[in-house]
Amino acid sequence: MEKLKLGRRALIASGFAGLAGCGRNVGPKPRVSVHKVASYSVELTELLRGVIRTHGLNVKGKRVVLKPNLVEFDPLIPINTNPILVMAALEAFRAEGAANVQIAEGPGHRRPTLDMSEAAGYFQAVRGFENLFTDLNWSDVEKVVIPSPFSGLKELYLPKMILGCDLLISMPKMKTHHWVGATLSMKNFFGLVPGAVYGWPKNPLHWAGINEVIADLQKLVPPTFAIVDGIVGMEGNGPIQGQAKNAGVVVAGRDLAAVDATCCRIMGIDPEMVGYLGLVRKPWQLAENAIEQLGEVPAAVRTDFALIPEFSSLRLTSRA
Repeated sequence: MEKLKLGRRALIASGFAGLAGCGRNVGPKPRVSVHKVASYSVELTELLRGVIRTHGLNVKGKRVVLKPNLVEFDPLIPINTNPILVMAALEAFRAEGAANVQIAEGPGHRRPTLDMSEAAGYFQAVRGFENLFTDLNWSDVEKVVIPSPFSGLKELYLPKMILGCDLLISMPKMKTHHWVGATLSMKNFFGLVPGAVYGWPKNPLHWAGINEVIADLQKLVPPTFAIVDGIVGMEGNGPIQGQAKNAGVVVAGRDLAAVDATCCRIMGIDPEMVGYLGLVRKPWQLAENAIEQLGEVPAAVRTDFALIPEFSSLRLTSRA
């Protein structure tokens, strides 16, 4: 009888193991919405309120932090997340009941952040910007241990305001990147790491491995959501020296890796070839049929972003 019991236990255990091994079909697919947006003059607040509701974000009474991509300023190149989209997100989360909505960023170049923000149009587009904005380069920090790190780092010092918020919204500009191929919602979290601790341009993170640190950061942040500014992106020698690319989309979702994989397809980049995505997801998890695509499908809005020669191998060949 004891042998029979053990045999049944082993059979049950092996059955669960088999289910785990077939995990491709277990659990809901991550949802990513793609919206055609012709310009920044579109009514973006209502669009983003719809996005919040579609993805089931309950923000009533919550502390929300918007994390745009604010790097440098050049009046001829769309380097930064457009402040009109950031203002629309601020209004949308407030309208959906968020108790507090702040904007925070820690630019990687040592520039007066508020001066750069003003040059980039944030003071003009975002009402009360100076009172809403925190420069994360100089924010109070807390040491956080990285569980099973991909990089050579054992811990990171991160801003307390980020660790203490209820929902962190990654709002990157859709761009190519001369070191990792594409910079999207996951790479955007480099701006969470304070320059006052890690210097400018945060070289210790580069030395530890850019792709690996991007993957590590995903383990340390509070619940996240992505809203990608692909209305006008950047192609070529990004993230600051490329050219404008009119992609005409806003991409959003809870699962940042799924969002970035979808953005890659829109950009004509194979997500399986992007290093940090390969660290956090298996190839089958990055497949388009593993993601519930809402709104437009990537192929319908695909517009190939120019790549520097070093990343020509990232080009997505199939147009399906």
